[in-house]
Amino acid sequence: MVPANSRHDEEIGRIHGLGARLVDDHRDAGGDGWVVMSDPEGNEFCVTSSGDDHSASVNTGGVLGVGQ
Repeated sequence: MVPANSRHDEEIGRIHGLGARLVDDHRDAGGDGWVVMSDPEGNEFCVTSSGDDHSASVNTGGVLGVGQ
């Protein structure tokens, strides 16, 4: 899932607001990298930044995640 008009931090906040929790944060000081989150059932997925604009991409590893 690649959100059309969402930046990395905004997408993390949106998903958190839907009930996901932060498991691990792999972002650097500039905001590049990814975070591992889990949905309310404990399924983990990654939210990654893509490109210089820090837009977000969500990798569920083949599992439908929060917000889908």
